Amino acid sequence: MNNEIIERKSWWKRNWKWFLPLMSFTLISIVLFFSSGMGGHMTDFAQAYADTELYENALEKAQRNKRVTDLLGELEPIDNLAILEGEVCYSEDNKSVDLSIRVKGSKRKASMDISANRINGEWNYNKINIRIKKPIEEKQTIEIISQSE
Repeated sequence: MNNEIIERKSWWKRNWKWFLPLMSFTLISIVLFFSSGMGGHMTDFAQAYADTELYENALEKAQRNKRVTDLLGELEPIDNLAILEGEVCYSEDNKSVDLSIRVKGSKRKASMDISANRINGEWNYNKINIRIKKPIEEKQTIEIISQSE
């Protein structure tokens, strides 16, 4: 029998070959993500998630439009995935927003475009449009609130 002590290598000596490239890739990815401006977009999406009043009030106004209910049917509440699928752009220190999200009715889907300004803690809508894209022969935009109102 052999009584030699087996010396075990340290964690670093055993794993540096995969750990170093992985950490380098992770750091480069983080730097590219924040330098590309995507960090700002993620902040906008997070703000939109938190501000449900913005799109719930707009959806309520759209639901009251007879043309919308005739074409889309009863509108379902907006889910969080619909926000991620859309576009969000806050400006003027989060006092102005342009938002485009998917809305789903009992008959078909569409997109809702919202432009609003926050004044005294309340959203004042400049524009709310419902855009129907499919089917192509029924493609149209329904203005709920327009800039001139």
